[in-house]
Amino acid sequence: MVDNFVMDIKDYATSISGCASPVGIIMFGDEDADQKPVMEKLDHAMSSDTIIIGDERAQFLYRNGVESRNDYESSEYFSAAVALVFARDRDKPCGTGEIQFHAALSSGVSAVGPRYKAVSVKKIVSGTGHTTWLTARREGEHEIQDGQRILDDINNELVNQVGHPDLYIGVTEQRRCFIGSQKSRVMTFLVFHGVMGGDQEYLFADGVGIRTGDYFQFYHPDPSAALSSCSNVSKNFRNLNLDWSSRNCLHARGVYDNVCNKELVGGFVFSCCGRGESFFERCNVDSSPFLDNFPGFPMAGIFCRGEIGRGFSVFNADEGQEERTSHCCLHVYSAVYLLVSYTPAHP
Repeated sequence: MVDNFVMDIKDYATSISGCASPVGIIMFGDEDADQKPVMEKLDHAMSSDTIIIGDERAQFLYRNGVESRNDYESSEYFSAAVALVFARDRDKPCGTGEIQFHAALSSGVSAVGPRYKAVSVKKIVSGTGHTTWLTARREGEHEIQDGQRILDDINNELVNQVGHPDLYIGVTEQRRCFIGSQKSRVMTFLVFHGVMGGDQEYLFADGVGIRTGDYFQFYHPDPSAALSSCSNVSKNFRNLNLDWSSRNCLHARGVYDNVCNKELVGGFVFSCCGRGESFFERCNVDSSPFLDNFPGFPMAGIFCRGEIGRGFSVFNADEGQEERTSHCCLHVYSAVYLLVSYTPAHP
């Protein structure tokens, strides 16, 4: 069904634009469905230029053609995810300009402690969800550590941290990806799992998909890192705005170059519900990149329980090494931004 979902998107985009990868996708995942296999296949199938943003765990309404559904009115049927697809129209009228998406990420977690290698992994399925029990050893060491010892070491590293006790493990996964009978390729993903606890035998992590031999590192919510990251997004938005404004001034004076002037239409933000005034100790932090650089333009957004973000076109200088070398589409304690611009046609 995930393959069918991806192929439906590719077929639609091809029928409209002649290209199998759309310009962008806004996606909403069901709160009880695992979006990891969906995003891995989408990331594999789509061009690197395709921007995907959204809410990983949501309740949603949707209409597809003549069909409208509220999945929460029926216990017999539910959708795991819904995608709003934006494809460039190859048959658009002459003189019509181009809409373009620009995406950016503000991360809100920092790595802590050493890297570990999973040794023993158990998948546990219960009425409350799926969890993974695992033991691990520190990278470069031979001794196998239980969950309680690992957590004690990490908590000692966080001894000076106040509040925000949530912990995650960022697992580096190398997986072979394919759609149907198409040619496969190996991709490296960074996948976050919430830490549920540990005992004298296992470390407990939310979700499944971790395998023996996978490396992971602990991450914790970090307001200082989030403020720095949000400031970096604002700086890059400011540079975009200055660039667009300078081009618009040249065009107004009749000076044309190879790139047409752009104008902002509006923007969206998908922000973690754990961020906000209690996290930053100040208000309107996540909306400040919009408010400070594009005052008066429409913006909208929601707080999420898992942020979908892929294809960031606005450079994020504060990304760590793991984020730069691995594909990461499902984020935690982050804010994902989307600017929508319009470029008029050449006169």
